[in-house]
Amino acid sequence: MITTSTTEKKIELVVGPNPKFGMVAPDSVIERTAAALEQNGIHTIIVENGEQAKAEVLKLVPPGSHVYTTLSRTLEVTGIGEALNDSGNYRSIRKMVVGMNRETEMREIRKLQSTHDFVVGSVQAVTEGGAVLIASGSGSQLPAYAYGSDRVIWVVGAQKIVKDIDEGLARLEEYSLPLENERMQKAFGRNSALAKILIVKREGVSGRNTMILVKENLGF
Repeated sequence: MITTSTTEKKIELVVGPNPKFGMVAPDSVIERTAAALEQNGIHTIIVENGEQAKAEVLKLVPPGSHVYTTLSRTLEVTGIGEALNDSGNYRSIRKMVVGMNRETEMREIRKLQSTHDFVVGSVQAVTEGGAVLIASGSGSQLPAYAYGSDRVIWVVGAQKIVKDIDEGLARLEEYSLPLENERMQKAFGRNSALAKILIVKREGVSGRNTMILVKENLGF
């Protein structure tokens, strides 16, 4: 006789990243995307690798500038975050806020993270038509990107190029989130979330935004 247990077990399925969103775009697509970004007010520099990307960032940010680096795997692996925060050549917002009290000084922390000379970070998707998608769990980097910072620099691996916004949203769900979940679990023992998403279709302030497109798989 076959019996069936009435006890139901909750099974959490862990879905890995969709590999199609980890493929670096060919040169023709990179160049077409760069041209579209330029048309949308986002100056774009194409480089071969992370080392060249770091050199370009350091050309763009004058010593002594107030700089906020967002949490970014791209900045970590290229050494950009370390150069801006630990060299002593820049006024690092991240270093300023790390020792502040989150219970009593959150208002001041939010102000420091939102308004400064430069914000340097990455994004999760760039469309061939020149739109940019940024996902966040907390939203801490979004005010600076959208409006607060004088200058915005994004360092972006060319595997993040997608056809359109719908595919970009799919990339966030199917590639960026699983990888960020894995990182968050290892670092903090908790999951990430696509809580807030910023879509930038155009920058109206001339010279404000620069994207460095890297012909490598960098970041999530």
